[in-house]
Amino acid sequence: MGASLLFLLLLVTTSSSLLCINGEDPYRFFTWNVTYGFIYPLGVQQQGILINGQFPGPQIQSVTNDNLIINVFNSLDEPFLLSWNGIQQRRNSWQDGVWGTNCPIPPGKNFTYVLQVKDQIGSYFYFPSLGFHKAAGGFGGITIASRPMIPVPFPPPAGDYTILTGDWFKANHTDLKAILDGGQNLPFPDGLLINGRGWNGNTFTVNQGQTYRFRISNVGLTTSINFRIEGHTMKLVEVEGSHTLQNSYDSLDIHLGQSYSVLVTADQPGRDYYIAVSTRFTTPILSTTAILHYSNSAGAVSGPTPGGPTIQIDWSLNQARSIRWNLTASGPRPNPQGSYHYGLVNTTRTIRLANSAPVINGKQRYAVNSVSFIPADTPLKVADFYQIPGVFSPGSIPDYPTGSGAYLQTSVMAANFRDYIEIVFENNEDTVESWHIDGYSFFVVGMDGGQWTQASRQSYNLRDTVARCTVQVYPKSWTALYMPLDNVGMWNVRSENWAKQYLGQQFYLRVYSPANSWRDEYPIPRNALLCGRASGRRTRPL
Repeated sequence: MGASLLFLLLLVTTSSSLLCINGEDPYRFFTWNVTYGFIYPLGVQQQGILINGQFPGPQIQSVTNDNLIINVFNSLDEPFLLSWNGIQQRRNSWQDGVWGTNCPIPPGKNFTYVLQVKDQIGSYFYFPSLGFHKAAGGFGGITIASRPMIPVPFPPPAGDYTILTGDWFKANHTDLKAILDGGQNLPFPDGLLINGRGWNGNTFTVNQGQTYRFRISNVGLTTSINFRIEGHTMKLVEVEGSHTLQNSYDSLDIHLGQSYSVLVTADQPGRDYYIAVSTRFTTPILSTTAILHYSNSAGAVSGPTPGGPTIQIDWSLNQARSIRWNLTASGPRPNPQGSYHYGLVNTTRTIRLANSAPVINGKQRYAVNSVSFIPADTPLKVADFYQIPGVFSPGSIPDYPTGSGAYLQTSVMAANFRDYIEIVFENNEDTVESWHIDGYSFFVVGMDGGQWTQASRQSYNLRDTVARCTVQVYPKSWTALYMPLDNVGMWNVRSENWAKQYLGQQFYLRVYSPANSWRDEYPIPRNALLCGRASGRRTRPL
Protein backbone atom coordinates (compact mmCIF):
# COMPACT_ATOMS: atom_id res chain seq x y z
CA MET A 1 0.00 0.00 0.00
CA GLY A 2 1.44 3.35 -1.01
CA ALA A 3 2.19 6.22 1.33
CA SER A 4 -0.53 8.38 -0.24
CA LEU A 5 -3.20 5.77 0.43
CA LEU A 6 -2.05 5.36 4.01
CA PHE A 7 -2.24 9.12 4.43
CA LEU A 8 -5.83 9.08 3.17
CA LEU A 9 -6.65 6.34 5.66
CA LEU A 10 -5.37 8.54 8.47
CA LEU A 11 -7.56 11.41 7.33
CA VAL A 12 -10.82 9.46 7.09
CA THR A 13 -10.50 7.44 10.28
CA THR A 14 -13.29 8.45 12.67
CA SER A 15 -13.17 5.82 15.39
CA SER A 16 -10.64 3.54 17.05
CA SER A 17 -9.98 0.44 14.99
CA LEU A 18 -7.27 -2.03 14.08
CA LEU A 19 -5.76 -2.48 10.61
CA CYS A 20 -2.86 -4.57 9.33
CA ILE A 21 -1.09 -3.24 6.23
CA ASN A 22 0.97 -5.56 4.03
CA GLY A 23 2.67 -7.43 6.84
CA GLU A 24 3.64 -4.30 8.75
CA ASP A 25 3.13 -4.06 12.48
CA PRO A 26 -0.56 -3.43 13.22
CA TYR A 27 -2.07 0.05 13.16
CA ARG A 28 -4.55 1.15 15.80
CA PHE A 29 -6.56 4.26 15.08
CA PHE A 30 -8.11 6.61 17.64
CA THR A 31 -10.04 9.84 17.31
CA TRP A 32 -10.23 11.92 20.49
CA ASN A 33 -12.12 15.13 21.15
CA VAL A 34 -10.74 17.17 24.07
CA THR A 35 -13.34 19.33 25.81
CA TYR A 36 -14.09 21.02 29.10
CA GLY A 37 -16.87 19.51 31.20
CA PHE A 38 -18.12 19.55 34.75
CA ILE A 39 -16.70 16.88 37.06
CA TYR A 40 -17.30 16.22 40.76
CA PRO A 41 -14.36 14.07 41.93
CA LEU A 42 -14.42 15.35 45.53
CA GLY A 43 -18.08 16.33 45.64
CA VAL A 44 -17.44 19.85 44.37
CA GLN A 45 -18.20 20.95 40.82
CA GLN A 46 -15.04 21.63 38.82
CA GLN A 47 -14.15 22.36 35.23
CA GLY A 48 -12.39 19.20 34.08
CA ILE A 49 -10.63 18.23 30.85
CA LEU A 50 -12.47 15.33 29.21
CA ILE A 51 -11.47 13.12 26.30
CA ASN A 52 -14.49 11.88 24.34
CA GLY A 53 -16.52 12.96 27.37
CA GLN A 54 -14.56 10.72 29.74
CA PHE A 55 -12.60 11.47 32.93
CA PRO A 56 -10.14 9.80 33.11
CA GLY A 57 -9.69 9.49 29.35
CA PRO A 58 -9.99 6.35 27.20
CA GLN A 59 -7.66 3.44 27.83
CA ILE A 60 -5.12 2.63 25.10
CA GLN A 61 -4.75 -1.14 24.64
CA SER A 62 -1.84 -2.11 22.42
CA VAL A 63 0.73 -4.82 21.67
CA THR A 64 4.50 -4.54 21.29
CA ASN A 65 5.44 -2.70 18.07
CA ASP A 66 1.89 -1.50 17.33
CA ASN A 67 1.58 1.78 15.48
CA LEU A 68 -0.79 4.15 17.27
CA ILE A 69 -2.50 6.80 15.15
CA ILE A 70 -4.20 9.21 17.55
CA ASN A 71 -6.09 12.15 16.03
CA VAL A 72 -6.60 14.74 18.77
CA PHE A 73 -9.14 17.53 18.27
CA ASN A 74 -8.64 20.47 20.64
CA SER A 75 -12.07 21.84 21.56
CA LEU A 76 -10.71 23.85 24.48
CA ASP A 77 -10.30 27.62 24.37
CA GLU A 78 -6.51 27.39 24.80
CA PRO A 79 -3.59 25.45 23.25
CA PHE A 80 -3.23 21.81 24.25
CA LEU A 81 -0.75 18.92 24.04
CA LEU A 82 -0.75 15.30 25.16
CA SER A 83 2.41 13.46 26.20
CA TRP A 84 2.92 9.73 26.66
CA ASN A 85 4.65 8.95 29.96
CA GLY A 86 7.08 6.08 29.38
CA ILE A 87 6.52 5.58 25.63
CA GLN A 88 10.05 5.81 24.25
CA GLN A 89 9.23 7.26 20.81
CA ARG A 90 12.18 5.44 19.24
CA ARG A 91 13.94 7.78 16.76
CA ASN A 92 10.85 9.96 16.96
CA SER A 93 10.92 12.70 19.60
CA TRP A 94 8.65 14.58 17.18
CA GLN A 95 5.72 12.73 18.78
CA ASP A 96 6.67 13.26 22.42
CA GLY A 97 4.04 15.93 23.01
CA VAL A 98 5.91 18.35 25.28
CA TRP A 99 6.66 22.01 24.62
CA GLY A 100 10.32 21.29 23.86
CA THR A 101 9.38 19.08 20.90
CA ASN A 102 5.90 20.04 19.67
CA CYS A 103 3.96 23.18 18.86
CA PRO A 104 0.69 23.11 20.80
CA ILE A 105 -2.58 22.22 19.10
CA PRO A 106 -4.43 25.55 18.69
CA PRO A 107 -8.03 25.85 19.88
CA GLY A 108 -10.41 24.44 17.28
CA LYS A 109 -7.64 22.54 15.46
CA ASN A 110 -6.40 18.96 15.48
CA PHE A 111 -3.12 17.08 15.33
CA THR A 112 -2.55 13.41 14.55
CA TYR A 113 0.11 11.69 16.64
CA VAL A 114 1.81 8.86 14.73
CA LEU A 115 3.82 6.85 17.23
CA GLN A 116 4.99 3.28 17.66
CA VAL A 117 5.34 1.33 20.91
CA LYS A 118 8.56 -0.11 19.57
CA ASP A 119 10.16 -2.95 21.57
CA GLN A 120 8.14 -2.17 24.70
CA ILE A 121 5.75 -3.94 27.03
CA GLY A 122 4.14 -2.82 30.26
CA SER A 123 2.02 -0.20 31.98
CA TYR A 124 2.13 3.55 31.31
CA PHE A 125 -0.16 6.57 31.03
CA TYR A 126 -0.74 9.70 28.97
CA PHE A 127 -1.40 13.20 30.30
CA PRO A 128 -1.75 16.86 29.18
CA SER A 129 1.68 18.47 29.33
CA LEU A 130 1.07 22.21 28.93
CA GLY A 131 0.69 24.65 31.81
CA PHE A 132 -1.26 23.11 34.66
CA HIS A 133 -3.76 21.15 32.52
CA LYS A 134 -2.79 17.97 34.35
CA ALA A 135 -4.64 19.32 37.40
CA ALA A 136 -7.88 19.23 35.40
CA GLY A 137 -7.71 15.65 34.08
CA GLY A 138 -7.01 14.68 30.49
CA PHE A 139 -5.00 11.61 31.55
CA GLY A 140 -5.55 7.93 30.85
CA GLY A 141 -3.87 4.53 30.96
CA ILE A 142 -1.69 2.80 28.35
CA THR A 143 -1.09 -0.96 28.33
CA ILE A 144 1.33 -2.71 26.00
CA ALA A 145 0.91 -6.49 25.89
CA SER A 146 3.61 -8.89 24.76
CA ARG A 147 3.38 -10.13 21.19
CA PRO A 148 1.72 -13.53 20.65
CA MET A 149 4.03 -16.50 21.21
CA ILE A 150 6.32 -14.45 23.50
CA PRO A 151 6.13 -16.16 26.89
CA VAL A 152 5.10 -14.04 29.88
CA PRO A 153 6.49 -15.14 33.28
CA PHE A 154 3.07 -15.72 34.86
CA PRO A 155 -0.21 -17.36 33.78
CA PRO A 156 -2.78 -15.16 32.04
CA PRO A 157 -4.80 -13.38 34.74
CA ALA A 158 -8.57 -13.67 34.91
CA GLY A 159 -8.86 -9.90 34.52
CA ASP A 160 -6.77 -6.78 33.99
CA TYR A 161 -7.56 -3.53 35.84
CA THR A 162 -5.95 -0.10 35.47
CA ILE A 163 -5.84 2.17 38.52
CA LEU A 164 -4.92 5.83 38.00
CA THR A 165 -4.51 7.40 41.41
CA GLY A 166 -2.97 10.47 43.00
CA ASP A 167 -3.57 13.73 44.80
CA TRP A 168 -6.19 16.22 43.66
CA PHE A 169 -7.09 19.88 44.19
CA LYS A 170 -10.60 21.33 44.26
CA ALA A 171 -9.35 24.56 42.70
CA ASN A 172 -9.52 25.08 38.96
CA HIS A 173 -6.27 24.43 37.08
CA THR A 174 -6.14 28.09 36.02
CA ASP A 175 -6.30 29.18 39.67
CA LEU A 176 -3.48 26.80 40.62
CA LYS A 177 -1.37 28.11 37.74
CA ALA A 178 -2.04 31.69 38.88
CA ILE A 179 -0.78 30.83 42.36
CA LEU A 180 2.49 29.55 40.91
CA ASP A 181 2.81 32.46 38.48
CA GLY A 182 2.46 34.77 41.47
CA GLY A 183 5.52 33.23 43.08
CA GLN A 184 3.64 31.30 45.79
CA ASN A 185 3.57 27.61 46.69
CA LEU A 186 0.51 25.48 46.06
CA PRO A 187 -1.76 24.73 49.02
CA PHE A 188 -1.93 21.22 50.40
CA PRO A 189 -3.98 18.89 48.16
CA ASP A 190 -7.66 18.46 49.02
CA GLY A 191 -7.80 14.70 48.59
CA LEU A 192 -6.87 11.59 46.63
CA LEU A 193 -8.63 10.06 43.66
CA ILE A 194 -8.83 6.54 42.24
CA ASN A 195 -9.84 6.60 38.57
CA GLY A 196 -11.32 10.06 38.96
CA ARG A 197 -13.41 9.39 42.06
CA GLY A 198 -13.10 9.74 45.82
CA TRP A 199 -14.02 7.46 48.72
CA ASN A 200 -15.48 4.09 47.61
CA GLY A 201 -16.14 5.57 44.18
CA ASN A 202 -14.93 2.53 42.23
CA THR A 203 -15.61 -1.19 42.52
CA PHE A 204 -13.38 -3.91 41.07
CA THR A 205 -15.13 -7.29 40.86
CA VAL A 206 -13.24 -10.58 41.24
CA ASN A 207 -14.17 -14.25 41.34
CA GLN A 208 -13.04 -16.23 44.34
CA GLY A 209 -9.93 -18.31 43.67
CA GLN A 210 -8.87 -16.40 40.55
CA THR A 211 -5.91 -14.07 40.02
CA TYR A 212 -6.12 -10.54 38.62
CA ARG A 213 -3.63 -8.00 37.33
CA PHE A 214 -3.76 -4.44 38.68
CA ARG A 215 -1.78 -1.76 36.82
CA ILE A 216 -1.29 1.17 39.20
CA SER A 217 0.02 4.61 38.20
CA ASN A 218 0.55 7.68 40.35
CA VAL A 219 -0.85 10.45 38.13
CA GLY A 220 -0.90 13.02 40.93
CA LEU A 221 0.71 16.44 41.04
CA THR A 222 2.76 16.68 44.23
CA THR A 223 2.66 13.59 46.46
CA SER A 224 4.02 10.05 46.78
CA ILE A 225 1.40 7.45 47.69
CA ASN A 226 1.12 4.02 49.28
CA PHE A 227 -1.21 1.39 47.78
CA ARG A 228 -2.63 -1.69 49.52
CA ILE A 229 -5.58 -4.10 49.42
CA GLU A 230 -7.18 -5.18 52.69
CA GLY A 231 -6.41 -8.80 53.55
CA HIS A 232 -4.51 -9.50 50.32
CA THR A 233 -0.88 -9.60 49.28
CA MET A 234 0.33 -8.24 45.97
CA LYS A 235 2.83 -10.05 43.79
CA LEU A 236 4.89 -7.51 41.83
CA VAL A 237 5.38 -8.61 38.20
CA GLU A 238 6.22 -5.51 36.15
CA VAL A 239 7.60 -1.99 36.60
CA GLU A 240 7.38 0.38 33.62
CA GLY A 241 8.24 -2.30 31.08
CA SER A 242 10.53 -4.54 33.17
CA HIS A 243 9.35 -7.95 34.32
CA THR A 244 10.41 -8.17 37.97
CA LEU A 245 11.25 -10.88 40.45
CA GLN A 246 7.86 -11.80 41.81
CA ASN A 247 8.21 -10.58 45.38
CA SER A 248 5.06 -10.23 47.46
CA TYR A 249 4.17 -7.01 49.28
CA ASP A 250 1.46 -5.97 51.72
CA SER A 251 1.69 -2.41 50.39
CA LEU A 252 3.61 -0.53 47.70
CA ASP A 253 5.04 2.97 47.62
CA ILE A 254 4.39 4.56 44.23
CA HIS A 255 6.05 7.89 43.61
CA LEU A 256 4.92 10.62 41.23
CA GLY A 257 4.81 9.43 37.62
CA GLN A 258 5.57 5.78 38.43
CA SER A 259 3.66 2.69 37.26
CA TYR A 260 3.56 -0.83 38.74
CA SER A 261 1.79 -4.10 37.87
CA VAL A 262 0.80 -6.54 40.60
CA LEU A 263 -1.05 -9.86 40.67
CA VAL A 264 -3.71 -10.28 43.34
CA THR A 265 -5.36 -13.62 44.05
CA ALA A 266 -8.91 -13.58 45.44
CA ASP A 267 -8.09 -16.13 48.12
CA GLN A 268 -10.03 -14.64 51.05
CA PRO A 269 -13.59 -15.28 52.29
CA GLY A 270 -16.27 -14.02 49.93
CA ARG A 271 -17.02 -10.43 50.94
CA ASP A 272 -15.94 -6.91 50.00
CA TYR A 273 -12.52 -5.47 50.90
CA TYR A 274 -11.00 -2.00 50.90
CA ILE A 275 -8.48 -0.92 48.29
CA ALA A 276 -6.66 1.86 50.14
CA VAL A 277 -4.41 4.67 48.97
CA SER A 278 -2.73 7.19 51.28
CA THR A 279 -0.10 9.88 50.96
CA ARG A 280 3.50 9.32 52.05
CA PHE A 281 5.77 11.75 53.90
CA THR A 282 3.00 14.36 54.40
CA THR A 283 1.29 16.03 57.34
CA PRO A 284 -1.61 15.48 57.46
CA ILE A 285 -2.07 12.10 55.75
CA LEU A 286 -4.66 11.98 52.96
CA SER A 287 -6.48 8.72 52.20
CA THR A 288 -9.08 7.33 49.85
CA THR A 289 -10.55 3.93 49.04
CA ALA A 290 -12.10 1.78 46.35
CA ILE A 291 -13.78 -1.61 46.80
CA LEU A 292 -12.53 -5.08 45.88
CA HIS A 293 -15.84 -6.90 45.42
CA TYR A 294 -16.00 -10.70 45.42
CA SER A 295 -18.70 -11.87 43.03
CA ASN A 296 -19.99 -14.19 45.77
CA SER A 297 -19.75 -11.47 48.41
CA ALA A 298 -21.70 -12.09 51.58
CA GLY A 299 -21.08 -8.63 53.03
CA ALA A 300 -20.12 -5.06 52.28
CA VAL A 301 -16.92 -3.37 53.44
CA SER A 302 -16.89 -2.43 57.09
CA GLY A 303 -14.56 -1.35 59.84
CA PRO A 304 -11.43 0.78 59.55
CA THR A 305 -9.43 0.97 56.33
CA PRO A 306 -6.10 -0.87 56.39
CA GLY A 307 -3.30 1.33 57.64
CA GLY A 308 -0.10 1.95 55.76
CA PRO A 309 3.32 3.50 56.27
CA THR A 310 3.37 7.25 56.76
CA ILE A 311 6.71 9.06 57.12
CA GLN A 312 9.17 6.14 57.28
CA ILE A 313 11.82 6.80 54.64
CA ASP A 314 14.04 3.80 55.48
CA TRP A 315 11.06 1.49 54.97
CA SER A 316 10.47 2.98 51.51
CA LEU A 317 14.16 2.87 50.59
CA ASN A 318 14.46 -0.80 51.54
CA GLN A 319 11.36 -1.64 49.52
CA ALA A 320 12.79 0.18 46.49
CA ARG A 321 16.01 -1.80 46.75
CA SER A 322 14.06 -5.07 46.85
CA ILE A 323 12.58 -4.49 43.38
CA ARG A 324 14.74 -6.53 41.00
CA TRP A 325 14.74 -7.51 37.35
CA ASN A 326 13.55 -10.98 36.27
CA LEU A 327 16.59 -12.00 34.24
CA THR A 328 14.93 -15.16 32.90
CA ALA A 329 11.81 -13.48 31.48
CA SER A 330 11.31 -13.04 27.76
CA GLY A 331 10.28 -9.78 26.16
CA PRO A 332 11.83 -6.52 24.99
CA ARG A 333 14.86 -5.44 27.00
CA PRO A 334 17.19 -2.46 26.96
CA ASN A 335 20.26 -3.58 25.05
CA PRO A 336 23.21 -1.23 25.62
CA GLN A 337 25.99 -1.74 23.09
CA GLY A 338 24.76 -5.23 22.23
CA SER A 339 24.87 -6.59 25.78
CA TYR A 340 22.18 -7.25 28.36
CA HIS A 341 24.88 -7.09 31.06
CA TYR A 342 24.43 -3.39 31.76
CA GLY A 343 26.88 -3.51 34.65
CA LEU A 344 29.78 -4.61 32.45
CA VAL A 345 29.56 -1.67 30.05
CA ASN A 346 31.97 1.18 30.76
CA THR A 347 30.31 4.55 31.24
CA THR A 348 31.72 7.41 29.17
CA ARG A 349 30.37 10.35 31.17
CA THR A 350 29.03 11.14 34.64
CA ILE A 351 26.31 13.76 35.03
CA ARG A 352 25.35 14.95 38.51
CA LEU A 353 22.02 16.74 38.82
CA ALA A 354 21.14 18.58 42.01
CA ASN A 355 17.70 20.10 42.55
CA SER A 356 17.14 23.30 44.49
CA ALA A 357 14.35 25.73 45.38
CA PRO A 358 15.70 29.25 44.81
CA VAL A 359 13.84 32.54 44.87
CA ILE A 360 14.58 34.40 41.63
CA ASN A 361 13.38 37.95 41.03
CA GLY A 362 11.31 37.73 44.18
CA LYS A 363 9.40 34.61 43.10
CA GLN A 364 9.63 30.96 44.11
CA ARG A 365 11.35 28.91 41.42
CA TYR A 366 12.91 25.44 41.19
CA ALA A 367 16.20 24.59 39.50
CA VAL A 368 18.61 21.88 38.36
CA ASN A 369 22.31 22.63 38.84
CA SER A 370 21.30 26.25 39.57
CA VAL A 371 19.43 26.62 36.25
CA SER A 372 15.67 27.21 36.33
CA PHE A 373 14.17 26.31 32.96
CA ILE A 374 12.07 28.78 31.02
CA PRO A 375 10.35 27.80 27.74
CA ALA A 376 11.58 29.37 24.52
CA ASP A 377 9.26 31.00 21.99
CA THR A 378 9.77 28.05 19.62
CA PRO A 379 9.88 24.33 20.48
CA LEU A 380 13.52 23.32 20.79
CA LYS A 381 13.27 20.34 18.46
CA VAL A 382 11.64 22.45 15.76
CA ALA A 383 14.26 25.18 16.14
CA ASP A 384 17.01 22.56 15.98
CA PHE A 385 15.62 21.08 12.76
CA TYR A 386 15.39 24.46 11.01
CA GLN A 387 18.67 25.66 12.57
CA ILE A 388 16.98 28.78 13.93
CA PRO A 389 19.58 30.71 15.96
CA GLY A 390 18.99 32.22 19.36
CA VAL A 391 16.34 29.78 20.60
CA PHE A 392 18.62 27.63 22.74
CA SER A 393 22.25 26.78 23.23
CA PRO A 394 23.53 23.22 23.84
CA GLY A 395 25.60 23.22 26.98
CA SER A 396 23.44 25.83 28.71
CA ILE A 397 23.27 23.65 31.83
CA PRO A 398 26.39 22.23 33.53
CA ASP A 399 27.05 18.52 34.12
CA TYR A 400 27.41 18.99 37.87
CA PRO A 401 26.27 21.30 40.70
CA THR A 402 28.22 24.54 40.67
CA GLY A 403 26.96 26.09 43.89
CA SER A 404 26.46 29.38 42.09
CA GLY A 405 23.39 31.57 42.32
CA ALA A 406 20.34 30.34 40.46
CA TYR A 407 19.29 31.91 37.16
CA LEU A 408 16.68 31.55 34.42
CA GLN A 409 17.67 29.83 31.18
CA THR A 410 16.28 27.65 28.38
CA SER A 411 18.57 24.85 29.50
CA VAL A 412 19.68 22.17 27.04
CA MET A 413 22.39 19.58 27.74
CA ALA A 414 24.34 18.24 24.77
CA ALA A 415 24.96 14.49 24.52
CA ASN A 416 26.34 12.11 21.90
CA PHE A 417 24.44 9.23 20.32
CA ARG A 418 25.61 5.80 21.56
CA ASP A 419 27.38 7.13 24.65
CA TYR A 420 26.73 5.16 27.84
CA ILE A 421 26.32 7.56 30.75
CA GLU A 422 25.97 7.62 34.51
CA ILE A 423 23.46 10.07 35.96
CA VAL A 424 23.38 10.87 39.68
CA PHE A 425 20.36 12.73 41.02
CA GLU A 426 21.28 14.57 44.24
CA ASN A 427 18.48 15.79 46.49
CA ASN A 428 19.51 18.22 49.23
CA GLU A 429 15.91 19.20 49.97
CA ASP A 430 13.60 17.85 52.69
CA THR A 431 11.03 16.36 50.30
CA VAL A 432 11.04 13.31 48.03
CA GLU A 433 11.84 14.05 44.40
CA SER A 434 10.64 12.03 41.42
CA TRP A 435 12.50 12.27 38.11
CA HIS A 436 11.41 11.19 34.64
CA ILE A 437 13.43 11.01 31.40
CA ASP A 438 11.49 10.96 28.14
CA GLY A 439 12.63 8.67 25.34
CA TYR A 440 14.48 6.22 27.57
CA SER A 441 14.47 3.35 29.98
CA PHE A 442 17.38 3.48 32.41
CA PHE A 443 18.96 1.13 34.95
CA VAL A 444 18.55 2.29 38.57
CA VAL A 445 21.89 1.09 39.92
CA GLY A 446 21.89 2.67 43.37
CA MET A 447 20.21 4.91 45.92
CA ASP A 448 21.16 5.89 49.45
CA GLY A 449 21.18 8.70 51.98
CA GLY A 450 23.85 11.34 52.32
CA GLN A 451 26.15 12.82 49.71
CA TRP A 452 27.12 10.81 46.62
CA THR A 453 30.85 10.25 46.07
CA GLN A 454 32.81 8.06 43.70
CA ALA A 455 33.05 5.53 46.51
CA SER A 456 29.25 5.22 46.36
CA ARG A 457 29.70 3.11 43.22
CA GLN A 458 30.86 0.24 45.40
CA SER A 459 27.24 -0.22 46.51
CA TYR A 460 25.75 -0.24 42.98
CA ASN A 461 23.62 -3.17 41.86
CA LEU A 462 25.32 -4.17 38.61
CA ARG A 463 23.48 -7.45 38.19
CA ASP A 464 19.68 -7.28 38.30
CA THR A 465 18.30 -3.80 38.87
CA VAL A 466 15.16 -2.88 36.95
CA ALA A 467 15.10 -0.67 33.87
CA ARG A 468 12.43 2.02 34.16
CA CYS A 469 11.69 5.63 33.15
CA THR A 470 10.80 7.32 36.48
CA VAL A 471 12.75 7.13 39.73
CA GLN A 472 12.50 8.65 43.20
CA VAL A 473 15.22 10.42 45.17
CA TYR A 474 14.68 10.50 48.92
CA PRO A 475 15.33 13.60 51.05
CA LYS A 476 19.01 14.35 51.67
CA SER A 477 19.81 11.39 49.42
CA TRP A 478 21.00 10.38 45.97
CA THR A 479 19.91 8.00 43.22
CA ALA A 480 22.22 6.78 40.45
CA LEU A 481 21.40 5.28 37.09
CA TYR A 482 23.10 3.99 33.95
CA MET A 483 21.60 4.92 30.60
CA PRO A 484 22.61 4.02 27.04
CA LEU A 485 22.08 7.00 24.75
CA ASP A 486 20.56 4.90 21.98
CA ASN A 487 17.69 7.21 20.99
CA VAL A 488 18.45 10.37 19.01
CA GLY A 489 16.24 13.34 19.75
CA MET A 490 15.39 16.20 22.10
CA TRP A 491 14.28 14.64 25.39
CA ASN A 492 12.68 16.19 28.45
CA VAL A 493 14.32 15.47 31.83
CA ARG A 494 11.86 16.66 34.47
CA SER A 495 10.58 16.56 37.98
CA GLU A 496 7.27 14.70 38.13
CA ASN A 497 6.21 17.10 40.89
CA TRP A 498 4.19 19.23 38.52
CA ALA A 499 4.54 22.49 40.43
CA LYS A 500 8.32 22.13 40.45
CA GLN A 501 8.37 21.12 36.80
CA TYR A 502 6.26 24.15 35.89
CA LEU A 503 8.55 26.46 37.86
CA GLY A 504 11.78 25.32 36.24
CA GLN A 505 12.89 21.91 37.58
CA GLN A 506 13.48 20.41 34.15
CA PHE A 507 15.77 20.64 31.13
CA TYR A 508 16.22 18.99 27.74
CA LEU A 509 18.81 16.38 26.76
CA ARG A 510 19.80 16.77 23.10
CA VAL A 511 21.08 13.38 21.95
CA TYR A 512 22.81 14.10 18.65
CA SER A 513 24.00 11.98 15.75
CA PRO A 514 26.13 13.73 13.12
CA ALA A 515 25.05 11.18 10.49
CA ASN A 516 21.74 13.00 9.91
CA SER A 517 20.29 9.71 8.72
CA TRP A 518 16.80 8.21 8.83
CA ARG A 519 18.53 5.19 10.32
CA ASP A 520 19.12 7.22 13.48
CA GLU A 521 16.13 9.58 13.52
CA TYR A 522 12.92 10.10 11.57
CA PRO A 523 12.54 13.38 9.68
CA ILE A 524 10.07 16.04 10.72
CA PRO A 525 6.49 14.76 10.23
CA ARG A 526 4.61 16.12 7.24
CA ASN A 527 1.77 17.19 9.54
CA ALA A 528 4.00 18.87 12.13
CA LEU A 529 2.52 22.06 13.55
CA LEU A 530 4.84 25.04 13.20
CA CYS A 531 4.82 28.05 15.50
CA GLY A 532 7.04 30.76 16.94
CA ARG A 533 10.04 31.52 14.75
CA ALA A 534 9.25 28.47 12.61
CA SER A 535 5.86 29.83 11.54
CA GLY A 536 5.36 29.81 7.78
CA ARG A 537 8.07 27.25 7.07
CA ARG A 538 7.40 23.99 5.25
CA THR A 539 7.90 20.48 6.57
CA ARG A 540 8.24 17.93 3.78
CA PRO A 541 6.39 17.50 0.48
CA LEU A 542 3.40 15.16 0.63
